[in-house]
Amino acid sequence: MAGETVVIGSRDAVRAQEAADELLALAPGAAISGAVNPEAAAESDVVFLTMPYNGMSPTIAGVGDALDGKVVVTVIAPMRFERGVGAIAEEVETGSAAQEAQAAAPASKVVAAFQNVSAEELLKPGVTLDEDVVICGDDADAKQAVVGLTRKIPNLRPVDAGALYNAKYVEQITPLLVNINRRYRAHSGVRITGV
Repeated sequence: MAGETVVIGSRDAVRAQEAADELLALAPGAAISGAVNPEAAAESDVVFLTMPYNGMSPTIAGVGDALDGKVVVTVIAPMRFERGVGAIAEEVETGSAAQEAQAAAPASKVVAAFQNVSAEELLKPGVTLDEDVVICGDDADAKQAVVGLTRKIPNLRPVDAGALYNAKYVEQITPLLVNINRRYRAHSGVRITGV
């Protein structure tokens, strides 16, 4: 968990603690606990939204003003799966899940990041991910906080991709990567060259 204190949130306290216990099994001695979503958000300086897209808005509504003033990182990439086609990017009315999160929590500082990084691979001890984390947001300090967290993970390179508006492009890359990974039975990522 990159040396950070982590609070796993859920609508159910038991499920939150079970998820925390699973992570503790991977990283014994790490500072990981579970709590219901409003408590987890209130205890955190940086909140990561890691649920499926269709659960994002209800989760934000459920934590109320606990996100006010916080850096909120969305790793969400709206997509659906079609038989015979694979992963397909979902159209989002506001442009992106990140923009929708900002509209739902206007007093927070939303940053889009980690959409193109495999959560499964991130959790494997000893696995090195040699790729970039594309970061979008409208608040420079919030983006720098996410840049700092990214640098704590060996071999991941943060790339500032500008405004939150650009999150839609980053989110839409994820279904492409999922399809590439299925085709090649691989764990592909993104590397931005020339910067």
